[in-house]
Amino acid sequence: MTRADATGTAAAKDGAAPALAPEAADLLRRLIELGMRPYDEIGVLRARHAVESSRWMQGDKLEGVSTRDVLVAGGDGRVPARVYHPDPGTTLPLTVWFHGGGWVAGSVAYADRPCRAIAKESGTVVVSVEYRRPPETPFPGPLDDAVAATTWLAEHAADLGADATHLTIAGDSAGGNLAAAAARRLRGRLDLQRQLLVYPALAPPDPEKHPSHSHFAQGYMLTAQDMAWFWRHYLDGRDPVAPVPPDAAPLFTEDLDGLAPTSIAVAGFDPLRDEGMAYAERLRDAGIDVHLREWPEMIHGFLGMGGELAQTAELIAWIAGELKAAST
Repeated sequence: MTRADATGTAAAKDGAAPALAPEAADLLRRLIELGMRPYDEIGVLRARHAVESSRWMQGDKLEGVSTRDVLVAGGDGRVPARVYHPDPGTTLPLTVWFHGGGWVAGSVAYADRPCRAIAKESGTVVVSVEYRRPPETPFPGPLDDAVAATTWLAEHAADLGADATHLTIAGDSAGGNLAAAAARRLRGRLDLQRQLLVYPALAPPDPEKHPSHSHFAQGYMLTAQDMAWFWRHYLDGRDPVAPVPPDAAPLFTEDLDGLAPTSIAVAGFDPLRDEGMAYAERLRDAGIDVHLREWPEMIHGFLGMGGELAQTAELIAWIAGELKAAST
């Protein structure tokens, strides 16, 4: 394990360790200069505004992808979703995407540019779902939306130019949590070809079990303080240290048999790194095919930093490759 700071230096307890990418360190410095503050200090509404305002990091919007806004089934009525089709008139595999943002923040609008790029590069129809968010709708509401929306999209895939026999459920950060939990709920009900999880939030912070929560607790975009705040909102004010339902924390799930093949991406300088790796190990122990990829010099959230970090393009290319492999 390593300890590091935003200057890009790292010291290993045992042997050499990768340093934070210089361009990531530079981005973090600039964000600090812009006045980046902990989410629990600014509150829910300002946190949402801060996330939406960070789209300047994503770079230019990719053209050449058809988009369509639709309403899909949710856990308690309909919810919005955006369909990305890279080749209208052609039936393509279906990817259902759940955005990050700690459940509390993030949106279809925030995820727009990454989803365009994923659809274009993977040759799949990507549908980004606007699930309900806490604190207005805590667990299990967002997960209920994820399950209902995925089911509805599989049933109506043909109307969207998609093929539900090649179905992947995917998401980043909190959206990765929803994708993993929904994949478990949908086991035996839908024929998922793959679940794809990008630096997923899979369990409340536990520095003893997952030292990355303490090693990267501050200074790397997402903080341990942020994650505790997000989890409290998701769990409707409950202490995230207390027993958490497996549907809320997929890493605590005992029964992993029969889940779809899984792709997991983690970032080296991310509090969530160790829980992503632990989930990969547990899935492998259950006999699930797992593709784990680490970006050791990266920080949490770099899928949404394509205008600042070259590694974002690498991540999108990896996601596209995993989606293509799932559809063959």
